[in-house]
Amino acid sequence: MPVPSLPRLLAALALAAAALPPAVAADDEVTMYKDPNCGCCGKWAEHMRTHGFKVREVATREMGAVKRQSGVPQALGSCHTALVGGYVVEGHVPAADVKRLLADKPAVTGLSAPGMPQGSPGMEGPFPADRYDVVSFDRQGRTAVFASH
Repeated sequence: MPVPSLPRLLAALALAAAALPPAVAADDEVTMYKDPNCGCCGKWAEHMRTHGFKVREVATREMGAVKRQSGVPQALGSCHTALVGGYVVEGHVPAADVKRLLADKPAVTGLSAPGMPQGSPGMEGPFPADRYDVVSFDRQGRTAVFASH
């Protein structure tokens, strides 16, 4: 049996690699903490998966402690808290905003979609969508509008 030439071997390897599913980057791995009884959190996790993130859901009844340890200001709280790429993502933040956060790498602790805005990812339903802001925050309590929806 003849041995393939190096260019043919490299071409075959490139074709095989192209057929593989895309790898998940470390920045795309999300750990989401949620109350075990919350349904909208799972819907947000599905939204994130649809947009290429790998999401690990952790059910806990200690959400207050998770938020405090993560540095989420009380005024920016929502139902779930996620960690991704060294940042905190609080609540129903759209995947596009998380991707921008990871790409731009601003000097912030994280992002929040305060409350539970109707029409945000995981909060879709029969009600009209709310206009809402995604807010960045840092450990010193500074906030800024990151995106408006």
